[in-house]
Parts: sequence; structure tokens; C-alpha cells
Amino acid sequence: MKNLIVRAITGVLFVAIIVASFLDPIAMAALFALVTGLTIWEFTSLVNEHIPAATVDRIISTMAGVFFFLAIFGFCFDIVQSKVFLAYLFTIVYLFISELYLKHENPINCWAYTMLAQMYIALPLSCINILAFHATPDGVVHFNSLLPLSVFIFLWVSDTGAYCCGSLFGKHKLFPRISPGKTWEGSIGGGILVLCAAAIIYYFEQTMNSGNAETAQNHILTLPQWMGLGLTVCVFGTWGDLVESLFKRTIGIKDSGNILPGHGGMLDRFDSSLMAFPAAVVYILLLNTFGS
Repeated sequence: MKNLIVRAITGVLFVAIIVASFLDPIAMAALFALVTGLTIWEFTSLVNEHIPAATVDRIISTMAGVFFFLAIFGFCFDIVQSKVFLAYLFTIVYLFISELYLKHENPINCWAYTMLAQMYIALPLSCINILAFHATPDGVVHFNSLLPLSVFIFLWVSDTGAYCCGSLFGKHKLFPRISPGKTWEGSIGGGILVLCAAAIIYYFEQTMNSGNAETAQNHILTLPQWMGLGLTVCVFGTWGDLVESLFKRTIGIKDSGNILPGHGGMLDRFDSSLMAFPAAVVYILLLNTFGS
């Protein structure tokens, strides 16, 4: 009972902090730069502790990931130029060259997990910025929190729906080799609830923008497009959860950490989003490219 209360309190605070951060672009950047750093630090610590012959420079890798997130933020917000990425490229080159002198047993493993931290965590979380900012034809950059926030909403609704429907109706295992608790019934139930959430977000957006052409953004989605985004997030979020479960099973741990009481570590909380955000960006870019 005590653990349930702790888990509930942590969950409410977790949701409240994320939602509040999207009220201001600087607050959003600060929160998710912190999330990026903590998640990379946790991931690289797990690699160093549990994977033989693999050593990752936690400090440099974490700093590089945070810098990359902030560089994407600044570039999307139009406050820095693309030259800012040169520092990140120099850091990546350094991480490669440093293995020539460190004399690790298996430098290929070290390179692989070092780059994985950037590709698996820093890059996906940086996609939040791509969804949050867009430029009008006259070059003015706008901050719109609805798209990135909707990804989190879809993930939360999907997880809740999958848990409830799986508990009530779950009989057929979705991926028993990696996650025995997930069922097809739960996933379908979560997907249906996500479609409902997409419809609610669509009507909320229409209500907020009705009668005010200046607030209508270029990336406003139609109802089918919102539903498509919801299903994209639902599917890739499930894969993200499974990817992290496979990682934990491979190294033989149950939770990635204990930084969030009752919820485990940063990877445990953001595993779904690490696949969902890149998928959402691709989905939106395809819509923009090929039209409605």
C-alpha cells in the first residue's frame, strides 16, 4: 500500500512537471536538457557496470548529449546558427580518437555504446524541439507546445489503456520473450483510447483557434491526421518499451535505476518516448511533404 501511494504521488508530480514545462520554451528546454543528461548518465553507468569489456566516458558523453539537445533547441528557436553543431562534432571525434590512447580491452564495444547513448537518447529527446517550433513563411518562429505535449499524452493514455484492458481481457501475449506482461488485448485497448484522446485534442485545438486566424499554425492537423499521429505514437511507444526491456534483460536488471520512487529510473520512464518522438517527427514531416 505504501509503495502504491509513493508511486501515485511520483506519477502525479511527474505528469505535472512535464505539462507545466510546456508553458514556456525556456522551461521546456531546461527540463528536457536535464532529462537528457540524467538518462544518458544512467545508461552509461549501466553499460560500465554490467557489460563486459565496455567502458563509456560518462562525463563527456553526458555533456555531449545535453549540448546536442540545447543546440537543437537553439537552432529550432532561431537563436543560434548551425555553426553551433561544430562543437558537438568535435566532441564525437574526440570520443573516437580517445580510444587510441585509453587501451581498453575492446574499443569497438566502447565506441558502440558511446555512440548508442547519443543515438538512442540524445537524438530522440532532441526531437521534442522539432515538434515544438516552426517557422512561418515570413521567417517568424513560433512555439507551440501542443504537438510535443500530445505525444506524452498519447503515451500516457496508451500505457493506462494497455494496463487496464490487459488486466481485464488479456489472454494473448504480445511479446512473451521480452515482456511477458504485455498482451494484444491490452495494446488494442490502449490504441482505442489513444484514438479517443486524439479526437479530444483535435476538438480542443479547434476550440482554442476558432475565430483567431493569427493563432492558427501551419501544422494544425485534421482529425484523421491527429488519429494517425496517435496511432504512430502508440505503436512506436510500445516498441520503445520493448527495446528498453530487451536492454534490461540483456544485462540482467529489473529497473534501470531508482531516481523516481516507485517508477524506477529515467530509462524506465522515458523508454517509450525514445521511439515515439522520432516517429512523430517523421510522421509530421511526411504530412508536410505530401500534404493532407
